[in-house]
Amino acid sequence: TGRLAGRISRDSTPIWQKKLTYSYGFELLATSEESYDFTRAAKDRKLYYIAAVPLQVGFDTSNNLLDPTKGFRVNLKLSPETSLGENTLFYARGLLEGTAYYPFGDFVLAGRARIGSIMGADRADIAPSRRFYAGGGGSVRGFGYQQLGPKDPNNDPIGGRSVVEGAVEARYRFGNFGVVAFVDAGQVYTGSVPSFQDIRFGAGIGARFYTNFGPLRLDVATPLGRRPGESRVSVYVSIGQAF
Repeated sequence: TGRLAGRISRDSTPIWQKKLTYSYGFELLATSEESYDFTRAAKDRKLYYIAAVPLQVGFDTSNNLLDPTKGFRVNLKLSPETSLGENTLFYARGLLEGTAYYPFGDFVLAGRARIGSIMGADRADIAPSRRFYAGGGGSVRGFGYQQLGPKDPNNDPIGGRSVVEGAVEARYRFGNFGVVAFVDAGQVYTGSVPSFQDIRFGAGIGARFYTNFGPLRLDVATPLGRRPGESRVSVYVSIGQAF
């Protein structure tokens, strides 16, 4: 993959957290990617040339960038794109995400919802790296990275044109330590409009160690209604809250 991009943005930082953020720019890609061709029943490698105009706007009323305990956030990403290859395609990728935080006593109840769609092109004509995927530490815990949604006969994820995700966390802090109980949900769909069918759930517990720059996160999760081939337990380590 070769990539040339430029961006102008107004972003939050740990020193200066802003209520309103935005960005706009351009992206040029030349990428050779392999995907499964169902008409030929075999994997096929294609060369994609993509031009995109990524846009983003966010609104944040939370009280902390890495460890929010109250307020909410809304973020919208929109990227009109054109793909030049065997066919010239024009399509748009959109992703809307919201999070909210509510303190009660020594607990914080946190929630997240995300919905995304790609409109204007069939999945087979979209480069695999531009499709939506779900599963993993920043998505639906309890499942492997990008392991939710459509798969090819080799059981490899092939992505989709729409995605829905949600999560609820109950956070409790005592001194520099904390514990979290959570339930995540989500799914990826072939169509550009989510059908909200076959939503998968993952549940687990986590530990937090709070530092001057933010919490260190350790989460352990398991898929609910585990299916053959799925791991019983997944472990995730990162910096900052899950959302």
